[in-house]
Amino acid sequence: MKELSKLATSVQASTTIAIDTLFKEMRAQGLDVIGFSVGEPDFPTPEHIKEAGIRAIQNNQTKYTPTPGTLELREAICQRMKADWGVSYKPQEIAANAGAKHILYVVLKTLVDPGDEVILPAPYWVSYYELIKMVGGVPVVVETTEASGFQMSPQQLKAAITPKTKALIFNSPSNPTGMMYDRPALEAIAQVCVEEDIYVIADEIYGKLTFDGREFVSFPSLGEEVKAHTILVNGVSKSYAMTGWRIGFAAADEKIIKVMSNYLSHCISGTSAVCQAAAVEAFSGPQDEIEGMCRTFEERRDYLYGRLSSIPGVHAVRSEATFYMLMSIEALIGKTLYGVEIHDADDFAKVFLEKGQVAVVPCTGFGAPHYVRWSFAVAMENIKAGADRLEAFLKNAPENA
Repeated sequence: MKELSKLATSVQASTTIAIDTLFKEMRAQGLDVIGFSVGEPDFPTPEHIKEAGIRAIQNNQTKYTPTPGTLELREAICQRMKADWGVSYKPQEIAANAGAKHILYVVLKTLVDPGDEVILPAPYWVSYYELIKMVGGVPVVVETTEASGFQMSPQQLKAAITPKTKALIFNSPSNPTGMMYDRPALEAIAQVCVEEDIYVIADEIYGKLTFDGREFVSFPSLGEEVKAHTILVNGVSKSYAMTGWRIGFAAADEKIIKVMSNYLSHCISGTSAVCQAAAVEAFSGPQDEIEGMCRTFEERRDYLYGRLSSIPGVHAVRSEATFYMLMSIEALIGKTLYGVEIHDADDFAKVFLEKGQVAVVPCTGFGAPHYVRWSFAVAMENIKAGADRLEAFLKNAPENA
């Protein structure tokens, strides 16, 4: 048999799979394990959105749609972005399809030729790195630190740019850090991107889930030149609790959207007509449930941060947005817990699951090998129990055993 594609076989499975697989095996065995790895709201999709999907089925809205999405959906997206972020797009500058992850892939296919470099600030969402590789691009990782709020400076960005640089993937608010750039920091990054003439793929999927009254600033809202260099990626999954509906979109210059649509027309065509109808309702209907969901996340954030901060041996990074919190295990590196020497987050997460019966996400695959990620998109009773188990796990650990 001939060999498989070298490009395809170079793509690595998510580094979180090993922990997730073990978690599911333990749960299937009837063990009382608690999971904090989920990347989706634990709330149901709001009723008015579900009803819109049901009506679409009843009204026989079950046929093919235009590849970039129905006109009604693209208009609703434009109206929502104008109302929320003050940024103006036309329907022909929108491409909606099967989830923000797929949209990100098609954006990269549209922009990147084999050998082109794409700058990626770390910590980063685990799929960004592999998506760049999947299109033949070269990930150029820029390290950030907790001391800097996990934010890349304009000087770091400028130093990473070479003649081969095509784009920057920019995720604010960030998965996994929960951190968010303020307006002056965004303006400094934007200035470099415009001066150096590189594209910005702005993943703003968590833009509505912000805490402490902080203002979210959409990258393309910083000015027309910035907007011309930006491909904004967003969707309904996180803000509207619609992860399974699979509707994401890109907003960009019409020429970019045209190329994306051509690509989509051959690989997937339009996405589900029923899901698009539900997304129209999400964008154009009442928005009050989002606010309630966000406040619940904020309450959980406050509790989890307080508990983790009180436990010796670890420390938490207080999230500014999203529903994630990083926890540093730096103080545990080199120590032995329950007979396991801790070299990185993978080691910690595995022994914590096996002995503490709690699943967290090791951030080795996120470019942060000394951190684990907790999701607080889970019930408060589970958050309390998970924190209790962490405290007992560390307190009772037989070192060098």
